[in-house]
Amino acid sequence: MTKRVLVLNGPNLNLLGTREPGTYGAETLKDIEALCHAAAEDLGLSLDFRQSNYEGELVTWIQDARKTADGILINPAAYSHTSVAIHDALRAVSLPVAEVHLTNIHQREAFRHHSYVSSVAFGVICGFGTLGYRLALMALADKLK
Repeated sequence: MTKRVLVLNGPNLNLLGTREPGTYGAETLKDIEALCHAAAEDLGLSLDFRQSNYEGELVTWIQDARKTADGILINPAAYSHTSVAIHDALRAVSLPVAEVHLTNIHQREAFRHHSYVSSVAFGVICGFGTLGYRLALMALADKLK
């Protein structure tokens, strides 16, 4: 049976490609979605790819994943550093979670060094740009075997 992965992207990631390209690169979220679908196909996974600027919507999607997904890949973006609600939702669903960040959050401003999501994720990938999504999908595929 094909394992299902929910890929969630947090606030401002819809602006990739135009938002601070020196920091986040020139690839768009559509480019990342295409990369993820190709990687998922290679790995035998099915994929549901979403983005929201709204914390509550992300929380609802995480809660719904109990019935629709086998694992979650999340780039919580700025919510990494602020959202206890996302942390609690991820903990509540008891699914394997891989956290990804395009940049190395540990080389950035001090407030970005802590992620509330990391303590509920089985792994964190940061600093590898869009490749991080592929790496996280590979890790999830292995975890879901």
